[in-house]
Amino acid sequence: MNEILVLYYSRYGATAEMAQHIARGVETVAACQARIRTVPPVSTVCEAMEDDIPADGPPYATLEDLQECCGLALGSPTRFGNMAAPLKYFIDSTSSLWLSGALSGKPAAVFTSTSSLYGGQETTLISMMLPLMHHGMLILGLPYSENELLTTESGGTPYGPSHMAGSDSKRPLSTEEKNLCTALGKRIAATCAALGNA
Repeated sequence: MNEILVLYYSRYGATAEMAQHIARGVETVAACQARIRTVPPVSTVCEAMEDDIPADGPPYATLEDLQECCGLALGSPTRFGNMAAPLKYFIDSTSSLWLSGALSGKPAAVFTSTSSLYGGQETTLISMMLPLMHHGMLILGLPYSENELLTTESGGTPYGPSHMAGSDSKRPLSTEEKNLCTALGKRIAATCAALGNA
């Protein structure tokens, strides 16, 4: 079974919803399934430990989740044109995987949500790509054969799916945004299957 890790941090729920649509896309490909994981928030005062199991939602990610997956979809809300600190904190803990080359050659893709159309969607996506490239992962984007990239008036980029949540972070995902998330999940899964990375 090709298992794709859908790993994200979400503060208001939009990135979490995007992760669900990506997972649905993964599971449209035969012999592929999604493993959804999140990361805990980071304390602004001191290094604090969260419980091993969150109160709700998917389990917190471990290094084993990354090592065992055949592909990765990584998602974060935009924070000043960059990935959110909790996700960066987790990525910074992956040195042992980098040293062993555990992620090298695996396909990866990124997704984000932000409050405005010009809130740094593409720079956030690129900020998430950089450590994945250092790990030797194969970065996948969205081709313009996905028609929603040409018609969307909300989120969506060739670098990966995006969502415009609005200034109150309550705007629902548009049909185009949902479809682009599903398309990305399908693309990662199909690439894993083609590479035989199970």
